[in-house]
Amino acid sequence: MNTLPFGGFSRLMFLIVPVIIMIVFIIVFGTIIVRMVQGAKQWRENNHSPVLSVAAVVVTKRSDVYHNNSSASDGMHHHSSSTTYYVTFEVESGDRMEFKVDSKEFGMLVEQDSGILTFQGTRYLGFERTRI
Repeated sequence: MNTLPFGGFSRLMFLIVPVIIMIVFIIVFGTIIVRMVQGAKQWRENNHSPVLSVAAVVVTKRSDVYHNNSSASDGMHHHSSSTTYYVTFEVESGDRMEFKVDSKEFGMLVEQDSGILTFQGTRYLGFERTRI
């Protein structure tokens, strides 16, 4: 005699739910592993790239703000945010390159500043303004 409510539906759910949880687990951890491998590959490529210094102009600046709101078990709401800063440079050939920079560098750079951009692969190393 069937003692579970909803009969076969409950048995089906007991079979399907673990499979769904396993699939989500594989997707989440697979994504984490792929991102780690991509990051390590980019780091290695940057280390093997030459350090270049070229004449450039600051074309634009932008920032991405990430907000995180959460509720703790004590009923308190916690808010945090992080900001990532980017600067786009245009070199003499007309090519544009965007680099992630720290907040201090972001604050010091102004659009239309011209100077010498130093970078290694996709890694920003610095910008020295030239006086006009």
